[in-house]
Amino acid sequence: MQYYLGVDIGSVSSNFVLLDSRRQLVKKVYLRTQGNPIQAIKAGFQIIKDSLGPDRDQIKGVGSTGSGRHLAAVLVGADVVKNEITAHAVAAASFHPQVRTILEIGGQDSKIIVLRDGIVNDFAMNTVCAAGTGSFLDQQAARLNIAIEQFGEIALQSRQPVRIAGRCGVFAESDMVHKQQMGYPLEDIVMGLCEALARNYLNNVANGKKIENEVVFQGGVAANAGLCKAFAKLLNTEIHVPTDYDVMGAIGSAILAAEKMEHSNKNTCFKGDSFILEGEFKTSSIECNGCPNQCEVVCIKRNKQALAFWGDRCKKWEASVKKQYEIKAEQKSAALV
Repeated sequence: MQYYLGVDIGSVSSNFVLLDSRRQLVKKVYLRTQGNPIQAIKAGFQIIKDSLGPDRDQIKGVGSTGSGRHLAAVLVGADVVKNEITAHAVAAASFHPQVRTILEIGGQDSKIIVLRDGIVNDFAMNTVCAAGTGSFLDQQAARLNIAIEQFGEIALQSRQPVRIAGRCGVFAESDMVHKQQMGYPLEDIVMGLCEALARNYLNNVANGKKIENEVVFQGGVAANAGLCKAFAKLLNTEIHVPTDYDVMGAIGSAILAAEKMEHSNKNTCFKGDSFILEGEFKTSSIECNGCPNQCEVVCIKRNKQALAFWGDRCKKWEASVKKQYEIKAEQKSAALV
């Protein structure tokens, strides 16, 4: 059996999926990034490796996405590196071919994707306010002294949601505290917050976008049944939540990797167990003074050897790594001769 690995590294969660050659999900891993994406990548891949056993050599393609996609591509060896918009659209269309609108809310960002005939036609992301994202809901659940896993269930118990200002996260939080002090039932406050956050999303992220059926809701926040109900109420339509809503970005990147490798004569760039798990990876940053741009350049090293640079506008540092590998390849060829 051949497998394809999808990696989605975000600011809050790091997700890994393994698809077989029939695009069936074999394994999925959902971890908290906890501010250390390198450790999250190594931990996630260790779980994938253990689940595969002796079949781990059958990974024939790797895709990476998310805000840390370039870092993941260097550590794991990705054949395809795509942004979250593309990855989520591909995954949603694979499960719901008739999808026209994707509502996606993750740990610190939210986006809307509009598709026409299975192709991304338009999209938008939150640019200023993070109200309604996973990290914001975590904070409010802690303030209300309830587990985030129970947030949606409690919201569904509401009979009369309170009206909470959802214009921004600060106003929503202060209004919620005020309603607590006035003695409103907890379930009504929670459902009121869900409706406020749904209104905030539709008025800001989805502003100016034509939302048409079929509507798919994905991302970690899709686990919140209260928010799903709020979207269904405000849009007056059914909201579809995929079974693997929390790892859709990783699924999309794995599908893209499979499509590329099945139509390519090249071998995968996947670097294997020893490179990923046994190496000591470190990142550092420098401010380049080579020109007035003064780019902040990030470098990732494995066992003190530079693997990649990014952040430089002129690509001078990035090109230096490529040149380094070209020189080594020439030296190796000369030694063989």
